[in-house]
Amino acid sequence: MTGASKPDESEPVLSTLEGASNPPTPNAAAAAYRYKADLLNRAIQDIGMGRYQWQLFGVIGFGWASDNLWPIVTSLILVPVSYEFHVAQPPLLSLAQNIGLLAGSLFWGFTCDLFGRRWAFNLTIAITAIFGLVAAGSPSFAAVGVFAALWSFGVGGNLPVDSAIFLEFLPGSHQYLLTVLSINWALAQLLANLVAWPLIGEMTCASADHCTKASNMGWRYFLIVMGGLALFMCLARCLFFTLYESPKYLMGKGRHEESVAVVHEVARRNGTSSSLSIDDLQDDGPISSSTETTTTPTRTSPNNEALSALDHLRMRLEPLSAPYVRALFRTPRRAWSTTLMILIWALVGLGFPLYNNFLPYLQQMRGIQFGDGSTYITYRNSLIIAAVGVPGSLVGGVMVEMPRLGRKGTLCLATLSTGAFLLASTTASTSGGLLGWNCAYSFTSSLLYAVLYAYTPEIFETQYRGTGNALVAGANRIGGILAPIIALVSNMETAVPVYISGGMFVVAGLLVVLVPWGTKCIFTAIDTTDILVSTTRNYSDSTPSENWKYRRLTAQTETLRANLGTDRCITWTACTYAHAHAMK
Repeated sequence: MTGASKPDESEPVLSTLEGASNPPTPNAAAAAYRYKADLLNRAIQDIGMGRYQWQLFGVIGFGWASDNLWPIVTSLILVPVSYEFHVAQPPLLSLAQNIGLLAGSLFWGFTCDLFGRRWAFNLTIAITAIFGLVAAGSPSFAAVGVFAALWSFGVGGNLPVDSAIFLEFLPGSHQYLLTVLSINWALAQLLANLVAWPLIGEMTCASADHCTKASNMGWRYFLIVMGGLALFMCLARCLFFTLYESPKYLMGKGRHEESVAVVHEVARRNGTSSSLSIDDLQDDGPISSSTETTTTPTRTSPNNEALSALDHLRMRLEPLSAPYVRALFRTPRRAWSTTLMILIWALVGLGFPLYNNFLPYLQQMRGIQFGDGSTYITYRNSLIIAAVGVPGSLVGGVMVEMPRLGRKGTLCLATLSTGAFLLASTTASTSGGLLGWNCAYSFTSSLLYAVLYAYTPEIFETQYRGTGNALVAGANRIGGILAPIIALVSNMETAVPVYISGGMFVVAGLLVVLVPWGTKCIFTAIDTTDILVSTTRNYSDSTPSENWKYRRLTAQTETLRANLGTDRCITWTACTYAHAHAMK
């Protein structure tokens, strides 16, 4: 099937593994949009991965880096800011940041659908740079909090906007690159700590006593450097890379000629061509009636009208509609797994910022107890901790493929270990001991997030995956807002926040054990790509029948065929193992 060919109308409608039912049928405008979006997906796949996508991959990495860089910035300036302004409740700064992140993720996620991706792509980092630089001149703690919320408003839009742009230009065969981008998170954390060590570590008051602006300039210089880095990222995006507006956005606005022109321009930049034409996008495709049984498709007359803002908003909110949410709780087994994943994300979303957002502050307080709580040692240790966390995601990628661990086993081990290391850190009697426990925590928490982001989408059925992801993301953000509130009511100079954070991770790890879907039992209906459909056939051609993995794959495929009435499905684990053979 070529990238620009139309979907085969004879293909069967996929059911789900348990309690099969069709998802709610959208209105005609939304259905036509999805049909045309599928044509664009196929056109991009036909063009393939080329120069334009690799350049986009580079500048998209700036957004991923900013997403983790600026929350780390807030945690790193917390100590000197609290010293200079004699703050009674330092966690208020983290609260302001998390409110800004939540508002930004909601605002940019919706508006980039309404007004376009291109302007938001550059504006999110521009806002971050502007308010990061302005914050360096803050005259009070309240001003720092306001500017932190404002730069976080920009940061909150990075992933919603950048991921949408990247996916809409990325061939389906290279969507694994979205996971590879996560390495920018770890590198950004390392960079922030590398800059903070000489600046904040050397130019910060030793304590809140007699701390003046002149003797506490380190955090201001640090914000200037980080704001300047964000400004460089913004200029690099604007001056050294030409971003084309998303073809899907243009198509949704009825600007079919521009949409096709962008596809052909990307093909030209890649040294190839596309067969997509304006006529393809002027056809609304098959619109099925809303029934529980399969009906004969009927083709509507061409409709070139653009989707209204209300249509875009309806489509954006559709995954959160009652029928979609109910589908995740349709059977006891599905309800149990969905509830567990929401709780796991909420607990991790609470536990991680409750400790990580205050890590330099907690290290400083503990260091004072040990008699070596200088800011230089505090920020040196923060750099070491950040460096140890970098390989965590890479190790996670190896562990999830181990037969006796898989995704569920690795996630459980990483989550429990993270909680255990946090609790163990309360027993440290020296700065060296505390550093060792924090390094172990940094490694396992990085591993945890790498696996959690990969494991969660597999839990939800394909039709309702967007809804499931939205629910767990919302739970995670709410946990992030609750974390500084808990820090406010507890004594940050004691081990209470550490106990709470460690306990959250331990409980989350125990909940992972209860998730009914393991690595070998997740059945994912593949309804968008043909390359995975043929893996069973290719695998059987290239592997001896006595191979136990081949026999398991065959048995699982037959089970799916019996349940779904189609061979357009495959287990995720078998697909991962068979993919290399399918590519031969």
